[in-house]
Amino acid sequence: QVQLVESGGGLVQAGGSLRLSCAASGSIFAINAMGWYRQAPGKQRELVAGITRTGSTNYADSVKGRFTISRDNGKNTVYLQMNSLKPEDTAVYYCASDFRNQLPRLPASWGQGTQVTVSS
Repeated sequence: QVQLVESGGGLVQAGGSLRLSCAASGSIFAINAMGWYRQAPGKQRELVAGITRTGSTNYADSVKGRFTISRDNGKNTVYLQMNSLKPEDTAVYYCASDFRNQLPRLPASWGQGTQVTVSS
């Protein structure tokens, strides 16, 4: 099993920045793709950004140009740098990993989530 622990959420004003981190442990060999999802109240969970083991990335259209995903394979950690935050970015952000090269709709492993709140 893979355990994912997020950190770095919090409250920030619109236009500000936050950096989320997610450290993986356990069956590290089972990890290929990693990424971040978010779920706002009353909305479905959505993929924000994903990254393969070799560093290929993909982003939701709503965050392109503002968010950057990266990973350190040596530390088994994935990061999400969020700049120019908007109130609509407010959500619980979940780290995820999967044994496949691309994150599927339902990844194999999830973190517990971290709250990001952007005030206007």
